[in-house]
Amino acid sequence: MCGRYVSPEEAAIEREFTLVHTEWQFPANFNVAPTQDVPIVRMRQGLRQGVRLRWGMIPYFAQGVAPKYSTINGRMETAQTAASYRGPWNRAQRCLVVARGFYEWQTQADGKTRVPYYIHLNDQDIFAFAGLWDASRNERGETIESCTHLTLPANRLLAEIHNTQHRMPAILAREDREAWLEGSPDEAWSALKPYPNEHMVAWPVSTRVNKPANDDAALIEPVNFADPPSNRAGTV
Repeated sequence: MCGRYVSPEEAAIEREFTLVHTEWQFPANFNVAPTQDVPIVRMRQGLRQGVRLRWGMIPYFAQGVAPKYSTINGRMETAQTAASYRGPWNRAQRCLVVARGFYEWQTQADGKTRVPYYIHLNDQDIFAFAGLWDASRNERGETIESCTHLTLPANRLLAEIHNTQHRMPAILAREDREAWLEGSPDEAWSALKPYPNEHMVAWPVSTRVNKPANDDAALIEPVNFADPPSNRAGTV
């Protein structure tokens, strides 16, 4: 799962994903939270487009009203069949949800204490979660565009950190971005796989990240907690 993450500023996204004529401007966000507008890359009229969409899928049939259940993450196993996601999947409304890193919480031995970890990659400074997007029209005739990103069974590192649900976001290898955006359904599906342990780095961070109002670079700085994962410094 992934309920918070870090997103880059617009100029870094444009360079990484070769976007041109993009009319957006925003700073980096070190504590992206559900319902916020987040940067994504999608295909429109044969070209890559960078836009900001609401994080948390509002399905086209929902008449612009967010569902009562969470749609910030969609499970890979049901992405092709779940009511909220099968429409975007069938319409090839796939997108890249752009990130620099993300947070997960590890439940401690007492069953109550939860320690936040910051996770990022050592082979991609800016990467993408595999996402889906949709558009829904509300009763005022306004169209709300929104997105979700997919999750899948955790690799060894994320299973140790996210130790209650053993899930992780579907992070795309750089060479799989095009297949996810523009490929056939089979090609896109083949891009969904756990990211390799050896390319992920994790360390514990301050519980300040628990409050979405906190948004600064200090959130991703390491802090000392007892018994962190063995590869918090990037070694397995």
